[in-house]
Amino acid sequence: MTVKENNLQTYFNERFKKLYDSTDEVVFMDGDRYNIPKRKMILLNRPKALNALNLPMVRTMYKQMLEWQDSLQIQMVIIKGAGEKAFCAGGDVLAVTKSAKEGSGTYHKDFFREEYKLNYLIGTYSVPVISFMDGITMGGGCGIALNGMYRVATEKTLLAMPETALGLFPDVGGSYFLTKLKGNLGMFLALTGYRLKGADIYHAGLATNYVESSKVQELIIELINNNDATNDFVIYSMIEAREPKNIPPFSLEPHLETIEKCFDGDSVEDIIEKLEADGSEFAKKQVVELKKMSPTSLKVTFRQLKEGAKMSFEEIFTMEYRLTQRFMKDHDFHEGCRASMLAFDQFYAITIRAANLNSKCL
Repeated sequence: MTVKENNLQTYFNERFKKLYDSTDEVVFMDGDRYNIPKRKMILLNRPKALNALNLPMVRTMYKQMLEWQDSLQIQMVIIKGAGEKAFCAGGDVLAVTKSAKEGSGTYHKDFFREEYKLNYLIGTYSVPVISFMDGITMGGGCGIALNGMYRVATEKTLLAMPETALGLFPDVGGSYFLTKLKGNLGMFLALTGYRLKGADIYHAGLATNYVESSKVQELIIELINNNDATNDFVIYSMIEAREPKNIPPFSLEPHLETIEKCFDGDSVEDIIEKLEADGSEFAKKQVVELKKMSPTSLKVTFRQLKEGAKMSFEEIFTMEYRLTQRFMKDHDFHEGCRASMLAFDQFYAITIRAANLNSKCL
């Protein structure tokens, strides 16, 4: 390691240690001191809240990333979560449900609209965006990470889109990135909220790379310090070089055939019937999980993914925003937030009145 690399590592180690003293919920770092100002880093800095996004954080990130892009003085953006537990555990849904139920403000409109603008910006950014999902990554955290060019998972990553249990649907671009997965895996993850861990996220196709958590900070410093890390091939090669020789196997591998066959149904009812007919312990467990979810959320999610597969990246965010505002008027989202985040008890979903769930459509 050169003197410059040693100095750079010492510099960033000191910066990381000081972050917890900062009251800023989003911290921006760069390499100005070492004449590499075009390499930027964003730290989501709410470790006590598992770095969950609120509206001020969304606005701060969007404004800064837009300024960087417009200046043309940028080559790379790295995004990381503060603390040892999470990249980003989601969005500020309690503030959203409070605003929608009281009807006294626009937070529930502003949050989703501006969050989706940020997701779209990340997905269409002019330079590589590299997210290190070194911990819990759910909901809004998936919107930050999975819409970017490089998504790095570690053994500490726990990733899920749990919205059907919240009486919502997998938003933040889920209509796009979930439909790109093979073998109906996206439909499976969307409906069940199944939690992927570690290397499973890489094998599923949601992460582009898998590295050990202990290598993350070292890799970040290397990416910022390497003058050649402006080319996609070089960046990918640098990350790939840090991957372990033996990546853990895909824990869902034994069930992929069941997932592909059963989640290829023409409706939610059809999927449940296929799972029941399959009869395996894995299939039985998924039926149990599906019956815990909001029926409305299941139906809308099924249709959302079917429609999203035919839409452009821009169109899916328009659809998702319209859906969120419709959900704000219904029972299940507010009940899901109450049960999951306040009372930690049974979620009482309103049963769709029609005899057939298929009558519930967008």
